[in-house]
Amino acid sequence: MSIRRSVVDYSLQRRALLANVYAGRAGTFEACDAHPYLQRAAKYHGTATDTPCPICRKERLTNVYYVYGDDLGHVSGQAKAPVELPALAAVHSEFNVYVVEVCKTCGWNHLVRSFVLGKEPSNEPGQHTGSRRRRQAARE
Repeated sequence: MSIRRSVVDYSLQRRALLANVYAGRAGTFEACDAHPYLQRAAKYHGTATDTPCPICRKERLTNVYYVYGDDLGHVSGQAKAPVELPALAAVHSEFNVYVVEVCKTCGWNHLVRSFVLGKEPSNEPGQHTGSRRRRQAARE
């Protein structure tokens, strides 16, 4: 399995947003604005969690994993199940994964974390890294 690199946790932003909502400084319309595509991705590609929705408390949150990367081609920007990530990481160079938690009932959504997967760029002489390949393609 590929190792997660450059992990960023967004729990402090989440906590601040929820504090503002609970204190009345922000409305639930600001926090519960999930796009219909995100709701659909949660329904078909999401992973259920044990965490209750912090706004409506009616349903457990669902995590949706989005992948983005130059080497992914048409797959870039798609929601993927976590079980699909190791296969992508084994074949493709570095790509970003963004995990978004979604409540399918009230529309709460927030970016939970992001990380990098995929083959690490090689620094050996004669090997092109992704940025070198892009520069070379731009020159041609």
